[in-house]
Amino acid sequence: MGPHLTFKQYRGIDLAIFAAILALTEFLIVRAAKSWFPDQLYTVSVTAAVTAIVLMRWGPFAGIHAALGGLVYAWTSGGNLQQFVIYVVGNVLSMAAILLFKAFGKEKIRKSFLLTLLFALSVIVLMQVGRGLVALIFGNGIGVIWKFITMDALSDLFTLVVVWVASRLDGVFEDQKHYLLRQQKEREEQQNDQSREDL
Repeated sequence: MGPHLTFKQYRGIDLAIFAAILALTEFLIVRAAKSWFPDQLYTVSVTAAVTAIVLMRWGPFAGIHAALGGLVYAWTSGGNLQQFVIYVVGNVLSMAAILLFKAFGKEKIRKSFLLTLLFALSVIVLMQVGRGLVALIFGNGIGVIWKFITMDALSDLFTLVVVWVASRLDGVFEDQKHYLLRQQKEREEQQNDQSREDL
């Protein structure tokens, strides 16, 4: 974080960057799928992966990205108003994955391979169930929930891989307040070590 950048400014820039990555990538994937694989039942989406990473970094602010992903998907797919509501509102149920932070703590999830995968899977399954529940309100049968889960099976695997890779990169899959404090502490320790060497 730059010397003249406040924490709120840093957070705003970071959230905007992830939103741009999500919107552009989701748009390109859906357009490519419509052009090259129009009859394919299965879909791949980056929304859950980006939402999971932002949820770890900034908590509930990730709801913006969950909703944005649904909006971009529905718009690029040529969806009607009902589909917009299903994907935008349904995706926000993924915020319930915050309960895992309360159960295990962010650091334990970040450092554990199994908990990282559990967290990532929870985010995407909650999204799929959320879409199904909203679809039920529009009069669809209970089987629509299973349909959302099975149609998005490739996204499950994609989300697990992306979040696992992010967890291996320093500071990417980490609470940003914790990350910045950790960076500051490491810099101070290096300066102290350098000072002792100079003596």
